[in-house]
Amino acid sequence: MINSWIARAETTADLTGIRDVNLAAFPTPHEADLVEALRADGGAWIPGLSWVTETLEGTIAGFALLTRCHVDGAPALTLGPCAVRPEFQRHGAGSAAIRAALDAAREMGENLVLVLGHAEYYPRFGFAPASRHSIRPPFDVEDRYMMALALDPDRPVPSGTIRYPEAFGV
Repeated sequence: MINSWIARAETTADLTGIRDVNLAAFPTPHEADLVEALRADGGAWIPGLSWVTETLEGTIAGFALLTRCHVDGAPALTLGPCAVRPEFQRHGAGSAAIRAALDAAREMGENLVLVLGHAEYYPRFGFAPASRHSIRPPFDVEDRYMMALALDPDRPVPSGTIRYPEAFGV
């Protein structure tokens, strides 16, 4: 069991390792290709919001990405893809990457983060159903899977329909 991870923003030297993590974590190359498409989208990509976790030996174990989306025209972030190499899953590598990415977004002054994902996993980071903020995705999904997190609860949260970057294909 690995108890400590080095979490840091990606560098250009990490691009192959990030792709490898996504290819190992998912059954198809869809997520790995999505990361590359988002990286190429100047309207979606935000430098400093792509995070990796690595072992003390320097192996990239986990990955979390935040990119720009909008809620009825108001800027927000979407979390994902997130990935962990199978041999490091359930050891905190993913959580460390997500927490670091959320902290970086908070430090940049971002407020709203959205995620479509496991209803049992993401609440540990403070995510709750987006419908509580009258936020909805542009597709049908069970309410508990579309979640939102206000990084600064004292700031207003926009309501409306999420507009994802083009790379998401929705």
